Amino acid sequence: MTKKSTNTTINVRGTEVAVVQREGQDYISLTDMLKAKDGDFFISDWLRNRNTVEFLGIWENVHNPRFNSGEFAVIKSQTGLNSYKLSVKEWVEKTNAIAIRQMQTLTARTAKQLEGGAG
Repeated sequence: MTKKSTNTTINVRGTEVAVVQREGQDYISLTDMLKAKDGDFFISDWLRNRNTVEFLGIWENVHNPRFNSGEFAVIKSQTGLNSYKLSVKEWVEKTNAIAIRQMQTLTARTAKQLEGGAG
């Protein structure tokens, strides 16, 4: 059975935000929402927050059988330190996360759409 998904965008206060619907669930690109507010800075800052990392870890453990819990434990132990910095790319590569990977995909598709290319 093929999973069907539809892609669309909505305009939120002048910013185009990607929305993907899969199996009746809507997924909104947080990255797109933050673009108007220097999104890369906010997302990396967001990943420094211990509560955020703990939430993502719990979500991944429930929904992602390939999640690297060992690497997650290392990341979690460093979260909140002044010297700690983690990009979305590093989070995905180290933990095999799928939730944030979806945000990256939505961002890439939205960029292509805004440039006039196919999604």
